[in-house]
Amino acid sequence: MTAQPAPRLTRLLEAVLEVGTGLDLRGTLQHLVDGAAELTGADRASLVVLDPGRDGLAEIRTPGPDPADATAPRLRVPIDVRDEAFGELRLAGRPGDEPFTAEDEQLLRVLATQAGISIGNARLYETARQRERWIEGAAAVTTALLTEEGAGDALTTVAERARLLADASAGVILHPTAEGGMEIVTASTPDDPGGIVGATIAPGSPVLEQLLGGEPVFLTDSATDPRMTTRVRHRFGPSMMLPLQANGRLIGTLALPRRRGERQYTDLERLLATQFASQAALALVLADARRGRERLAVYEDRDRIARDLHDLVVQRLFATGMMLESTQRREGARDVRGILARAADELRSTVQEVRTAIFALQQPPADPPTGLRGLVLRETASAAARLGFAPSTRFRGAVDTRVPDRVAGPLLTVLRRALAEATARASVSRVEVTVDAGAGAGAADGGRDGVRLTVFDDGEGGQDTQDANTGADGTTVTWWSAL
Repeated sequence: MTAQPAPRLTRLLEAVLEVGTGLDLRGTLQHLVDGAAELTGADRASLVVLDPGRDGLAEIRTPGPDPADATAPRLRVPIDVRDEAFGELRLAGRPGDEPFTAEDEQLLRVLATQAGISIGNARLYETARQRERWIEGAAAVTTALLTEEGAGDALTTVAERARLLADASAGVILHPTAEGGMEIVTASTPDDPGGIVGATIAPGSPVLEQLLGGEPVFLTDSATDPRMTTRVRHRFGPSMMLPLQANGRLIGTLALPRRRGERQYTDLERLLATQFASQAALALVLADARRGRERLAVYEDRDRIARDLHDLVVQRLFATGMMLESTQRREGARDVRGILARAADELRSTVQEVRTAIFALQQPPADPPTGLRGLVLRETASAAARLGFAPSTRFRGAVDTRVPDRVAGPLLTVLRRALAEATARASVSRVEVTVDAGAGAGAADGGRDGVRLTVFDDGEGGQDTQDANTGADGTTVTWWSAL
């Protein structure tokens, strides 16, 4: 028996209100199928979406199995959204196998009409909400890259933000390789990224041709798509691969894969992610240009300091040393000759240290050191972090041009060991490193042409080792090699 009209009308109004008050699309559709089942007394109700790719939904259903009996009563009702077919509401089964009536169909059509309006509103709301999230995310990435916040690892900043916005299982950045392929250089994922970074797309892959041409690639299943050749493809299902391109230059590719079995990306998500990638690529270019300007400013400042040290400090120190030396030769200077000699030696040492500082300033800060001077200074700078103060470093002679690589390598090994031993000693307050490649460096070795390394520290508790002399005043390590 069918229900009385008044109670059914009341239930229809309740179902319409439940369907019409929500702005969440999935929740609206669930209210629709639940209300349809309750309104008609159906054992099972479901909504099959005609275009799953648009909203990321394929089917919404009430709990319970579908009636297995092929003769069970069934009823289908189309749902349109703004004159466009959205899906079909399907009902199956009824107590006592009582058939659905024309009145049931009429009630469902009223409910479907209201559902079409609510789905349209929910779509508009969801579209606006997603656009707002992606726009805010792109703005946050741009701000981070153009300030100190994201300057450390710009690619990781882009990958992490994109992963969160897309609700992806990973955010991946790929760079073109010299062989013509692409390699994953950055990965943001809740799992261990170690197995992802370093994976490559082989040259000649169809997907690679699209990416290098600046075209986005959308995959329904990375694991089974024949265009994918990476060794990690089996981990992922739906995926977006978006070129990072700005001013006609391809920086790389942003990939946003989801796990296998997770929902497909909607058309809106693909559009918003593509726009995000374009904005992020421009931000990366601007950030790189800003860092280039900052490096140039640092180089110019270092050059200016080096010139000032050379033109003012070194020349004045050198002139003062010449005055002291000339004073030693004057009559009546015997009583202070020893003091003058020590002062002249100190000035010469100071001049040498200032020249070393000038050389260090002239080395580009971002580039690896070149020549023996730069390598020695790198070792002493590393030791300074452990010692708490910078060792005094002096060079004599044309160190960079006279000392070949076959000699520089063993010298650096001895220097590294001597500095490590000095760091381990107690009460070290002074470390002096001297590299002498001057004409007199081999005087103690039969006058042979050579280079001598001397490392002195004033620490306590030193032990005599090979090439080391430990005394009451500290430990001196010496090393010599023919050139």
